Amino acid sequence: MSELIGIDKDGIEKVSMKSYAEKAYLDYSMYVILDRALPHVGDGLKPVQRRIVYAMSELGLKSSAKFKKSARTVGDVIGKFHPHGDSAAYEAMVLMAQNFSYRYPLVSGQGNWGSQDDPKSFAAMRYTESRLASYAAVLLEELGQGTVDWNPNFDGTLDEPAVLPAQVPNLLLNGTTGIAVGMATDVPPHNLREIVAATIRLLESPKSTVADLCEHVQGPDFPTEAEIITPREDILAMYESGRGALRMRACWEREGPDIVVSALPYQVSGSKVLEQIGAQMQGKKLPMVADIRDESDHENPTRLIIVPRSNRVDIEAVMSHLFATTDMERSYRVNLNVIGTDGRPGVKGLGLILKEWLGFRTTTVRRRLEYRLERVLKRLHLLEGYLIAFLNIDEVIHIIRTQDKPKPALMTHFGLTDTQAEAILDLKLRNLARLEEMNIRSEQDELALERDSLNKTLGSAARLKTLIKKELLAVAEKYGDARRSPLTQREDAQAFSELELMSADPITVVISEKGWIRAAKGHDIDPTSLSYKSGDGYKMAVCGRSNQPVVILDSTGRAYTIPSHNLPSARGQGEPVTGRINPPSGATFEGLMMGPEEQLYLMASDAGYGFVAKLGDLQTKNRSGKAAISLPKGGEVLQPAIITTQEGGWVAAVSNEGRLLVFPLADLPQMARGKGNKIIGIPSPRVQSRDEYVVAVKVLSQENVLVVNAGKRHLKLKFSELEYYRGERGRRGNKLPRGLQKVDGMEVE
Repeated sequence: MSELIGIDKDGIEKVSMKSYAEKAYLDYSMYVILDRALPHVGDGLKPVQRRIVYAMSELGLKSSAKFKKSARTVGDVIGKFHPHGDSAAYEAMVLMAQNFSYRYPLVSGQGNWGSQDDPKSFAAMRYTESRLASYAAVLLEELGQGTVDWNPNFDGTLDEPAVLPAQVPNLLLNGTTGIAVGMATDVPPHNLREIVAATIRLLESPKSTVADLCEHVQGPDFPTEAEIITPREDILAMYESGRGALRMRACWEREGPDIVVSALPYQVSGSKVLEQIGAQMQGKKLPMVADIRDESDHENPTRLIIVPRSNRVDIEAVMSHLFATTDMERSYRVNLNVIGTDGRPGVKGLGLILKEWLGFRTTTVRRRLEYRLERVLKRLHLLEGYLIAFLNIDEVIHIIRTQDKPKPALMTHFGLTDTQAEAILDLKLRNLARLEEMNIRSEQDELALERDSLNKTLGSAARLKTLIKKELLAVAEKYGDARRSPLTQREDAQAFSELELMSADPITVVISEKGWIRAAKGHDIDPTSLSYKSGDGYKMAVCGRSNQPVVILDSTGRAYTIPSHNLPSARGQGEPVTGRINPPSGATFEGLMMGPEEQLYLMASDAGYGFVAKLGDLQTKNRSGKAAISLPKGGEVLQPAIITTQEGGWVAAVSNEGRLLVFPLADLPQMARGKGNKIIGIPSPRVQSRDEYVVAVKVLSQENVLVVNAGKRHLKLKFSELEYYRGERGRRGNKLPRGLQKVDGMEVE
């Protein structure tokens, strides 16, 4: 009640604006919650839906009747029961007629009622025709049997049902969505047979848990064949709390080289999906797809064709990317917020919803039986009077002919009630035949049996449960169907990374002595022939693919990662590497690596220590890099050696003084970072004074030839000729022949 300030001299009440606004907004909120946006647990309908169904039944538009213009129905709805806009009422009616929106449609339509691709494309109500679907009988069949309460309509001239006497939990079958003030509802649709089975389980075992009920209810069942991929435990938690989320994924299959999408998630438009895929193709974010087209028709409501660029494309990876980046996979919020039998809104779990509905159904069936019993008793009472009249027909006729007021005379003479006497006086002459007595006695016997049966059922909770169970099973048998939305376990969708979407073109990455970087197309480039700035020159190069990052190793032993696809072209002179990374002051670049993440490299320092590292372990997104090689005192970084063969591979290490050692690669550990193990034995003082150090470390197989360079002299050694230099890891190695005591490099051919 608003706070009354006073009444002025004209008799006008004055109310504070604060209290008036609070009351007005509260009234509006409660109206939206209770009379517009949220469904009732009894029939699962919002007021506008209930009024549409009731108005159509009043117009005689049963499933067996002829279709009538939808405008006629909408006119009755807004004129008699729902004083809102005609478009709002018609859109609610259209939704109930779309078999791709409602799991069990309540309205059957003729004309254009929209399509799955565009649900809003329905024709105007003056063009379409409609009638109730056969399933609507589940809501209306018991309406005139004293089962529900009636309320006056908005102007008090008519009565309308407060709720429809639903024979099954329609709330869960068709679901609903709605936004009220401060609350919303999102109830997904379910399968009729599953819900009936769970309801019967709860009816027979009232202490059943949600887990018990979910033995029957696998999960929601949408009017589409797309897969529900939400894990079972998440679905169970959703039914426990009444809140959660669902994920649906499109169904697809291979048809020759093409991908055919045959089902899309609930309320997803095929044209929207094609538009999303097309936008990625135009933006060159989907190079593995050559073409897309829509072949949907009447027989195949959803048939989208995706044509891969070649038969080498990983179809599973492409579909995983599309699930992650388009509406081919979609999430749905679940919020079982409904108006309970107590008239209050609340979020309820599956068990509570079915329990409340069973309470509603039990009351409905009891009221129906009591209504029928009352009618049977009233009819038996009349038949008793009829029988007295027929057995004393001559006296009855005499009293009627001779008495001015035959009614009290009949009541006094035969001991009749007012109702019986009135019924006798209303009899037609044609019903006075002798045969009528037999009909009366026969009807009496039938009604007496029905009365006894009704009394037994009303007097026994077990019989009442059995009746409810039989009626539930009968509805499931008549209207039930197989599940449409399969529940499957799928891996999470993974979108392609930027690198995966790039073309894997062969490139050669070159770094100059001054630290300028560039990339040339192809692997047959001679990096020494490229032009360099004055005072600069070639230092090192590595071959790889444009979708692989470059790992750079600096003189402090830190590794840096930069993408290679956007490096400047080798036609120019490149750009400083320091524009992309932040190395320590004074550091120089000593190593280049490229390849897949599983590629192995031999990391070493010229102090004679090293280890095997996986390229993926050296990569980092940090501009400051990550520590890779720990350098001993006086040691410097060597160019990493690529490992093309791990089993049966050999390590060759040579010092500047011409000492060569060859040992098995398996003797070195695989590490992510560190100093490593000793490769060749050089005394630490000689390394620190730079008198002796390792010039190069290479990995070779038995088919390779090792080439040792000393100035202009070159020594080629086949694997069989390396026997003299083979030894245990960490040894000093053996001296090379005379003239090769000042080694400056080593190659593997």
